[in-house]
Amino acid sequence: MKFKYIIVLAMISIFLSACASEENREGAGSVSDGETSGENSPLEHSVKDQTETDVGFEMVGANIEEAQNVPAEEKKALLETFETYMTAFNEEDIEKYMSVIATEPEGFDYKEEEVTVKETFAQYEVNRTAEDVTVIKYNKNQAQVFASLDISLKQESTGAELDRTGRQVTVFANEEGEWRVTSVYFIGDVAE
Repeated sequence: MKFKYIIVLAMISIFLSACASEENREGAGSVSDGETSGENSPLEHSVKDQTETDVGFEMVGANIEEAQNVPAEEKKALLETFETYMTAFNEEDIEKYMSVIATEPEGFDYKEEEVTVKETFAQYEVNRTAEDVTVIKYNKNQAQVFASLDISLKQESTGAELDRTGRQVTVFANEEGEWRVTSVYFIGDVAE
């Protein structure tokens, strides 16, 4: 409960207006990861925060199965795009980051995402690292990439720090032959 209180305080200071507009869109999430589908948070980066996602993947348990039908060339492209998505955010490179975001995403609004990410870069130092990166579903139009994430957040103005781990499924859409992030599903690990 204390953890949620800290997250809420951080979110209120940076995303008050974004939260209000997001609450009006049921089921919508931002690639800027938040606690629930109506919130944006710099801590996690995307979001529907639940144990069973609309992408047909249950994010409970340790068994992650790689999709067997992924052509080697497509797998390489997906993993490279995922890497760009992660590094561009960590390096605070807004142009590179937005280059891998779908122009018409399913899980968030493109323009709102750009504003949210710019605000996050201005006020926080966020570092996300991914392990167990695996393509778990694939077809020629859409693919899903699973990753275990370690996320650290430091508010630059106060020095307040927060760390979190969780599991994320990043959904990619094939836009004119290029893989782009169209939605993200995150579930945080329970603190011990």
